[in-house]
Amino acid sequence: MEEKVVIALGGNALGHSPEEQRAAVVYTSKSIADLVESGARVTICHGNGPQVGMIKKAMDTATNADESIPMMPFPECGAMSEGYIGYHLQSALHNELKSRNLDINVVSLVTQVLVDANDQSFNNPTKPIGNFMSKEEADKLAEKGISVVEDSGRGYRQVVASPMPVDIIEGQAIKKLVESGVVVIAGGGGGIPVVYQDGALVGVDAVIDKDSTSVRIAQTIDADKLIILTAVDKVAINFGKPDEKWLDKLTVDEARNYIQSKEFAEGSMLPKIKAAVDFAESKEGRKTLITSLEKAGDGLKGKTGTWIVK
Repeated sequence: MEEKVVIALGGNALGHSPEEQRAAVVYTSKSIADLVESGARVTICHGNGPQVGMIKKAMDTATNADESIPMMPFPECGAMSEGYIGYHLQSALHNELKSRNLDINVVSLVTQVLVDANDQSFNNPTKPIGNFMSKEEADKLAEKGISVVEDSGRGYRQVVASPMPVDIIEGQAIKKLVESGVVVIAGGGGGIPVVYQDGALVGVDAVIDKDSTSVRIAQTIDADKLIILTAVDKVAINFGKPDEKWLDKLTVDEARNYIQSKEFAEGSMLPKIKAAVDFAESKEGRKTLITSLEKAGDGLKGKTGTWIVK
């Protein structure tokens, strides 16, 4: 039976503009194609931080320049980023697989992710998005019930919640595609956050952590391995210090102890470690690998990377 592998790919690895991204995905697709060629059934979940910020800024700029242009809601900006990143990834991966004479379909799926409307993060939005604005502009948004904060003396920005994913709405569709041999790109940017209101799905202003969504997708499709790609080949403790130590393997209990002692940086390695633990302990035999894009293939062969195991 072929192994099912979910890859969590950071948005910063995709560049900061459409031109940069087109070039980046050509390189990225080679490492992913290596895994596909090795026989793995691959699902890709990517970040979208720079991309959705660019889209939101462009939409806000248009609205500010012309009041007849309506403000674009944040869930729609997320959907736009999922669409165009997915298009670039599936196109580049299609071309790479075809160059290797591999007749494998690649599909990107705009993905809705259910969150809890009562998630505590909605009471304290902290994730900045979109353009910097003046105090006057910020006050106008605040009058509409939109959360705005002053950002490090650089102006005001809208902030949104960062709730945990509860369920993948298109999860069964993703599972069926994977089982049929399709390479699936899903949950881009953590997916579009949605809640149920009167029995219907409604998008909400929020950003879901991409690594957490990757875990939910991996659990939904019953993946064997989760690969979280980052800027370094391995996880380190005492990072950047004289006694820095790179790790080949971490048990779930060891990882939790390091989390408790604040070994990993918030907004950097910490969410990756938490996601790795979440997946590794969710079912017997599941493992998470944290490594760099360039070393993903070597990591699966045990040559590098940090494995998180139960």
